[in-house]
Amino acid sequence: MDLSGFYSLMAVTCFTLVGLWWTVIERHPRWKADPLRRRLAGGVYLSFLLPGLMSTFAQVDAGNPLIWRSSFTVAAVVGMANTVRLIGVDRGTARGPFRRSRWLVVVVYAVIAVLGLFPGIASVVGGTALQAASIALILLIVLAHGLAWEFMMESDDTTTKASD
Repeated sequence: MDLSGFYSLMAVTCFTLVGLWWTVIERHPRWKADPLRRRLAGGVYLSFLLPGLMSTFAQVDAGNPLIWRSSFTVAAVVGMANTVRLIGVDRGTARGPFRRSRWLVVVVYAVIAVLGLFPGIASVVGGTALQAASIALILLIVLAHGLAWEFMMESDDTTTKASD
């Protein structure tokens, strides 16, 4: 698959997942009332939205790498900041392997930011920056799926008790 096809498919997939997540949230109105659950649900939302945005920007103008590089860097910084905040909120209450390993999301976003800032670094592994970033985006989506699953499988009283 060429990179254009990959990023097109990734964008469509991510925005579809955003829409599905909206449906999940709509079916759980208690999540909106609990500040911790609302933050965690927002984290899942961004986990699908940011890779979708990056994938869309990667397709804007192949001849102008500044577009994808700046959008990947900004989105990665937003993703890192949000994830670090969620790690602090979730500290001591994380039960599943994905929530306990949420720090990996920060690492993947950091890799994306570095690729946006210094695309030549990808040549170390024999590829382009957009190829390396595509692998990082796949990892982000896998982690997002795990985080969404664990969040949805918690009982309603688990998170509320942890936030008291």
